[in-house]
Amino acid sequence: MKKTKKKDGLVPDHCPKCGATIVLRSAEGIYKENKNNTMLYICSNYPHCDMYVRTHPGTTKPVGTLADARLRKLRREAHFYFNQLYESGAMTDDDAYTLLMNIVQAPRSKAHIGYLGEYYCQQVIERSQGILRNHGFTPRHPARRQPHNGGRSA
Repeated sequence: MKKTKKKDGLVPDHCPKCGATIVLRSAEGIYKENKNNTMLYICSNYPHCDMYVRTHPGTTKPVGTLADARLRKLRREAHFYFNQLYESGAMTDDDAYTLLMNIVQAPRSKAHIGYLGEYYCQQVIERSQGILRNHGFTPRHPARRQPHNGGRSA
């Protein structure tokens, strides 16, 4: 599949799910609120095909790879538990990223939850929950929230 250099090779020209063209557009009408003027790479067949990925604020650089609703939900959950590792004090930030690199067998530059598929998201969730429990923390389930809360990108 041909990828364009301007998107850092993360976003294909055509949707891997339905084959339609991928376009860059505002998240308005997709996000309940778009106060930050978030942009998305999105399948031109949306909403019939719900593959998209947001960009870093003020850029055209995607925060990860295209994902459908199920994978976006898993990525949010993986972020939630991963962030608790260092926010709770169970691990340092560096130790948490070392764990992530070990789980996905990738260098730190590629160890980002936004790149992960369902299997690795589930691995991050399970390992993070286990570590939190072993340190005496009760992993809480993430509250329902907007697709993006402006948080840290792992």
